[in-house]
Amino acid sequence: MISAELNDTITRVGPGSKAGAVLRRYWQPAALSDELKGNRPVVPVRLMGEDLVLFRDEEGKLGLIQRHCPHRGADMCYGRLEDNGLRCPFHGWHFNRDGQCVEQPAEPEGSRMHEQIKATSYPVQERNGIIFAYMGPGAPPEFPEFDCFRAPETHVFAFKGLWECNWLQAMEVGIDPAHASFLHRFLVDEDTSKSYGKQFRDKAANTDIPMTKLLRDYPRPEIQVDETDYGLRLTALRHMEDGRTHVRITNQIFPEAICIPMSREMTITQWHVPIDDENCYWYSMFTSFGEPVNKELMREQRLKEHRLPDYAPLKNKRNNYGYDPEEQGTQTYTGMGMDINVHDQWAVESMGAIQDRTQEHLGKSDVGLIRYRRLLRAAIEAVETGDESKMPMRNGVAPSAIFGPVSTDAIAQDGDWQQAWVDSDTERRQGCSWDATIPG
Repeated sequence: MISAELNDTITRVGPGSKAGAVLRRYWQPAALSDELKGNRPVVPVRLMGEDLVLFRDEEGKLGLIQRHCPHRGADMCYGRLEDNGLRCPFHGWHFNRDGQCVEQPAEPEGSRMHEQIKATSYPVQERNGIIFAYMGPGAPPEFPEFDCFRAPETHVFAFKGLWECNWLQAMEVGIDPAHASFLHRFLVDEDTSKSYGKQFRDKAANTDIPMTKLLRDYPRPEIQVDETDYGLRLTALRHMEDGRTHVRITNQIFPEAICIPMSREMTITQWHVPIDDENCYWYSMFTSFGEPVNKELMREQRLKEHRLPDYAPLKNKRNNYGYDPEEQGTQTYTGMGMDINVHDQWAVESMGAIQDRTQEHLGKSDVGLIRYRRLLRAAIEAVETGDESKMPMRNGVAPSAIFGPVSTDAIAQDGDWQQAWVDSDTERRQGCSWDATIPG
């Protein structure tokens, strides 16, 4: 259990909040590149409690400025894309990509009032299908050399989905290795031949054991957590009766991302981005270490499960997540279909908009959550004291020197699980169709 005051401290992210001050010191996904396709590349963005508008100008460059015009508050999402900026239709005030007002047509000839008017704006960068924003003080940090950023555009597919809950409980499900044995338990094992782009549909590394069976048969993983330059590495060990050990390496990328193995050839890097205190988007980059990603197929699969333009899941609390008691008895542990995103969505949304952690009881299997919350609290203290040396990727280690992170499944034949996951990752990188080598 924690106090209500501490729960507020680590969950709330609006302007002036303590956790929000931490998140604002890192690049945050703001939109998918796909959202700016079409004849008018202008979209609303709500990010960490702020209402913004994202646009791409005639030169193909991006701007992210406040949504309401500094003049009379009209909605700039309806602005006209003109002269490499956005013009408010109400009185014609024109703003460039940096939010600077450059023209006020109704003001007297020669007026310089516009020079004093600047809309809130944030730097943005586009990386492999996701547009990131930096909302913090000072110059934006470098991007780390993660696989999802280093891989060519052809090998990364990006998507997002809406969850109606606080960002922290959404992220914490990804650093809980024990939950997969229950929440994602399949009572029958699928034919994996049609499993492209779906997690847990592969065989466990170097075995004929379906991942769904392995997770089902070994529900008590031994979990180890290590601090890294980027956040935390979580190791889940499932010791099998024949002396072998299944090793699953996942990661918490500070402050609110995870990187997990999806299959032998693919990893998922996923951010849990606050819209506000009670809603968030997950943004995922699916990175292939084999052939180029079949983006058309993966997008088609996910659009069958989400609606546009808000990327809200079709299964949700208003239709009981598609719950079917017959299915729960014979096919899946939840009775909520085969999409594990729906399982996670139910788990985190059912906690309430903001989980009441004054009522929780953590066990040994929750070591990842415990270690992460300590890391977050240390970062909050670092911001408050002006000493960011305790913050991952802002502690003197250049982000450009941080690679990976390694996310893989492996089978240790002789008990040496530390070497097994290293070998598994090395083999995948050596066979990669792009240069995935980690220096050193």
